Order: sequence, then structure tokens, then C-alpha cells
Amino acid sequence: MTHPIRIGLVGAGFAAKFHLEGLRRVYGVALDLVGVTSRSAPTRERFAAETGVRAFDSFAALCDVSDVIDLCSPPSTHEQLAVEALRRGRHVIVEKPFTGYFGSGEADFHGSSAPKEPMLRHAVESCQRILDAARAAGKRICYAENWVYAPAIQKEREIIVRSGAQVLWIMGNESHSGSHSPYYGQWRYSGGGSIVGKGCHPLSAALYLKRAEGEARDGQPIRPATISARTHAMTRMPTFRNAGFLRTGYTDIEDYGQMHITFTDGTVADIFASELNLGGVANWLEVMANNHRTRCHLNPVNALDTFNPREEQFHDIYVTEKIETKQGWSQPAADESWQHGYPQEFQDFMESIAAGREPLSGAELARDTMAVLYSAYVSAERGGQEVVVPA
Repeated sequence: MTHPIRIGLVGAGFAAKFHLEGLRRVYGVALDLVGVTSRSAPTRERFAAETGVRAFDSFAALCDVSDVIDLCSPPSTHEQLAVEALRRGRHVIVEKPFTGYFGSGEADFHGSSAPKEPMLRHAVESCQRILDAARAAGKRICYAENWVYAPAIQKEREIIVRSGAQVLWIMGNESHSGSHSPYYGQWRYSGGGSIVGKGCHPLSAALYLKRAEGEARDGQPIRPATISARTHAMTRMPTFRNAGFLRTGYTDIEDYGQMHITFTDGTVADIFASELNLGGVANWLEVMANNHRTRCHLNPVNALDTFNPREEQFHDIYVTEKIETKQGWSQPAADESWQHGYPQEFQDFMESIAAGREPLSGAELARDTMAVLYSAYVSAERGGQEVVVPA
């Protein structure tokens, strides 16, 4: 491009704020953050005023002045907006989940009781429509999976590739006490619960590492083959005793999920996700290979140990995401965005667009992630029966 890469943000909530922060840390690639749009005029005007970008009153108007559309809108809007942006000749960044199933508009839709096979079929077809639109337009899809870019995950990728490791077993977890988003908890907006909203992160990292292993050794990615899964709705149980610390009020989603994945080379991964974790976020991935073992700690990270004897002293100090108290011992994040991979993610996205190459986290990883996630729901519906993941 002869001009800076022009980026338009869609959505003006939590995701848009950390995407904007990540984009502003990109170096070596000229960028122009042209503006933001959102369905809510007050929300987009407030976001524009707080961040110094221009508010646009329509998606079309934002597309007209952008080279890249960054989707930070609710997941239920991703396919429609991504396809429209691609047809207009724009590259697209898509925040997780990439797409999904959100009902067919029926008033009585209840995700936890709705049949899961149609969900899987729809999610896979939705992915394919986005990929087809990108191929037709000759544009990039950047899948905003920050775990791929976390320094710990990238170091493990280097170890696997350079040592010629065979990865035998991966375990991973993302859990905390409940999502920031007001839409989360309703399947029609979020496309699922803990499996989709949290399990996607360690799952994508595991799929990424296995892809890297296969490509380094044989020139072909190792991909997911089957899955067995269970889900539970703990905070919706009649026997749940609410002590006031966990987020509750979920309409029709699970708040706990576990997935057992087998890969095409016969190796396995076990992924856990929940809304039941107090004490901040638990983000980790452990790799057991034939020649090494690695524990990737994304959160918490013990670069700092701080003791605060009085809660109010840290009133205006950020410690770490979703911690319930700042009193006593804590492990403040020196740079939480960096350890989670956000600046590195947007650096790679912008470099890939400028250089005309695929990003590290792209369309194929997004497609495989969605196929596994919704296959997990099919398995859970069948009581944990093993299900073949659509290729």
C-alpha cells in the first residue's frame, strides 16, 4: 500500500478497547485508525470521545474509508459483517468466537436444550461462507486468538519446531468468575457458554502447536480428528448456593466444560473451561512431548509478588484481571496485554496485510477451532460419546 493501513473498528465495548490499545502499540507499519461504528449511537459517540477516533453512523460508511475492518461486535454479527466487508474488498480481523450458532430468531430458542447437530452443521457452513468470501476477494482473515501470540506459547512453538519434538499430550485451561459482556449468558448472542467463550483459547493454542509440529516435520498440519466432551450448568442447579462471588443469571449456557481431543496422529489434548474460578483468571497450557515438558503460564504470572495490608491503598491501581480483592498478597501483572499476546497479535496482523502473507492465526485455525467447539456440544448432548470432527 502507498498509504497507511486504514483500520475501522466495529463495536465500541470491552473488546474494541483492547483491540484499539493493541493497534496503537504496532510499530514499523504505518496505520491510520480511521474510526468506529456501533449499533448504539451513544455508545459509539462515547467511545469516539474517549479514544479520539471518529464515530461513523453506518458500517458502509466506515468500510468506504477503511482497508481493514476489525470486528469487535457480538459474535452473532460476525458472519454477516465479515462477508460484507470482504465483498467490499476489505481485510477482516474477527474477534473470538469466529462465528457460531445463535438460533434462527425464534422467540422460544433455548440453547442448552436445542439440538446440537444442526448447530454444528450451521457453524461449519458459516465458517466456510466467510472463507469463501475471503478467497473470492483475495483478502486476509485475521482470527483474533491472542493465546497464539502469547510469549509463552510462541516459545513453546520454537521448542517443538527446533527440537523436532513429538507432542503427545496437551492440557489447557481458561477459567474465571464470569464474562464482562452483558450479552454473555444468552446463547442467541454468545453462541454457547464456557466451551465457546473460554475453552476456545487453550483449544486454539493446542491446535496451533499441533499444526506447527506437523508442518515442521512433514509439511502438513496435524489436525483434530475426534472429540469427547461434557458440559454442566453449575450456577443454574437448584442446589447451587450463591455466596455472591461468582457471576450468575446465565439464561441457557453451560458454566463448565471439558473436552478430550484426539488428533490425526493419534495424540491427545484435554481442555477445561469454566465460570467457577475465584482469585482471578486461570490461563495455562501444559505440553508433554517425547523430549521435553513445558508449562505455559499466561495468568497469573509471578513476575511480581506484592503485599497490600489495606484494600483502599490500591483503589486506583490495576492488579490483574478479575481478582476479587487487592488486599493481602497478589501478583500484579507488569504488562498483562503483553503476556496475553495482544500487542504481538496486532503486530502480526498488520505485518501480514502489509506483506501479503497469512497471519499466524488465520482462517484455517479459526475453522478448525469452531468445528471442534460445536462437535464438543454434540458429544456432550450424547453423554460424552466420541464424535468425529468435520474436516
